[in-house]
Amino acid sequence: MAKYDAIIIGAGHNGLVTAAYLARAGRQVLVLERRDMVGGCAVTEELWPGYRVSTGAYLVSLLQDRIVRELELERFGYRVDAKDPAFFSAFPDGRHFFMWQDRARTLAEIAKFSRHDAEVYAAYEDQLERIARVIEDLLLTTPPAFPPRGPLDFLDYLKLAGRMRSLRSRDLVALVKIFTQSAAELLDEWFESDEVKVTLATDGVIGANGGPRSPGTAYILLHHSMGGVAGHRGLWGFVRGGMGAIAEAIAASARAKGAAVRTHAAVDRVLVRNGRAFAVVLASGEEIEATIIASNLDPKATFLRLIEESALEPDFVSTVRRFRSEGTSAKINLALTGLPEFTAFPATPGPHHRATMHICPSIEYVEHAWDDAKYGRPSERPLLELTIPTMYDASLAPPGRHIMGIFLQYAPYTLREGAWDELRESFGDHAIALIEEYAPNIRSIIERREVLTPLDLERRFGITGGNIFHGEMSLDQMFVMRPVAGWARYRTPIQGLYLCGSGAHPGGGVMGAAGYNCAREILKEKVS
Repeated sequence: MAKYDAIIIGAGHNGLVTAAYLARAGRQVLVLERRDMVGGCAVTEELWPGYRVSTGAYLVSLLQDRIVRELELERFGYRVDAKDPAFFSAFPDGRHFFMWQDRARTLAEIAKFSRHDAEVYAAYEDQLERIARVIEDLLLTTPPAFPPRGPLDFLDYLKLAGRMRSLRSRDLVALVKIFTQSAAELLDEWFESDEVKVTLATDGVIGANGGPRSPGTAYILLHHSMGGVAGHRGLWGFVRGGMGAIAEAIAASARAKGAAVRTHAAVDRVLVRNGRAFAVVLASGEEIEATIIASNLDPKATFLRLIEESALEPDFVSTVRRFRSEGTSAKINLALTGLPEFTAFPATPGPHHRATMHICPSIEYVEHAWDDAKYGRPSERPLLELTIPTMYDASLAPPGRHIMGIFLQYAPYTLREGAWDELRESFGDHAIALIEEYAPNIRSIIERREVLTPLDLERRFGITGGNIFHGEMSLDQMFVMRPVAGWARYRTPIQGLYLCGSGAHPGGGVMGAAGYNCAREILKEKVS
């Protein structure tokens, strides 16, 4: 029987990062992936001949610079084009709003709606950046033990508090508010224009189970403001070759150091003996042993599907069952014969086609969309975020053709009435009709369409409940509480079994931090 130093279950980007760092340290590593491609939610799939689509994740910003540098990802083909403009919002009255990489141009746009907001925007952005810098230091940090049990644990908390000393007193107050406030409350303290506020608020609700007035969404907004592209903070970008190019680069880096990556290799269960994980069994029946096993699956999939319940304490199993991991996001992928022509900005092609294009005219609009979802109904008028990656990388589609990705909030995983298999296409029709109000030609340029509901996201990518973050990113499920109190340090109640995915700290997004942190913890354990 084959035996490895480490087996990684799931070739999502975090699992591949863990594998790459372990291989760099000389460990014999095997990555097992159930699909025919690596990447998890960060994949490029040829949905239709000539169209290579980022079917799940669609933009990058949070991928840690340290990982890009140390794994030499650019050497293995990783390239990113920073979005410019960053955002374009179209409004029903025909007005529009751009946000650019250049702050002066953004301020001029904001001034169209409010001189006051233009005057305070720089201070808002600067404060958010100062806070983000402190929080970013925690992304590549293993959370301290919670609850603390001894002097060394309390020392970790003192070190944590010491990191906050660099913040001004007003920034420290703002940080506390960000952890508890809604995105709308945060923005209300700074701005008066609803058009400006809703454009900024979208980052607070993307992937969240909450509306802009839900407590905790201010942190989601901060989470999405961390990172950057090519050394420029706060920018988001399109990956050349689609999001799968990230996973392919990490996998290539891992293979260059000796890691083995197997696709079509679904893990059926993890074998435990005397409280320690020692092997995995594939769906084919093949058994493979390892000293260490790291799961890139979400916490529920790991503990409730791969592990025999008798191997875990009942209280732990109950806590994992309560881990909230139902998603409210959907994705529509389109093949287009042309570009959408927006009434609010008729130029085609225009700079707006290079931006993230928002259809969500006000905070109240987004809040009403959430009202539908929290009662188990797909949003009647959802928030739509549109991107056209072929404006940066024409190779993703046949000549003269384009790809559009539509990210939708809200589409609850659990429906009060009906089933997603019955409602999928009508929901897609409804989204297209909404876009048509702003870009009347959209229906005439759609060549092919794929609608992915939360149920489809669960089926395709293996994420429980279709939650793109592997579990809600609420205060009670973050940092020392992710995934559960007492087990936020990547180890699990099963010796030799680790969590390396987004269900561990620091949560969701294509950042690789959980995989990096898990590898560091694994390397503290001696190979025997």
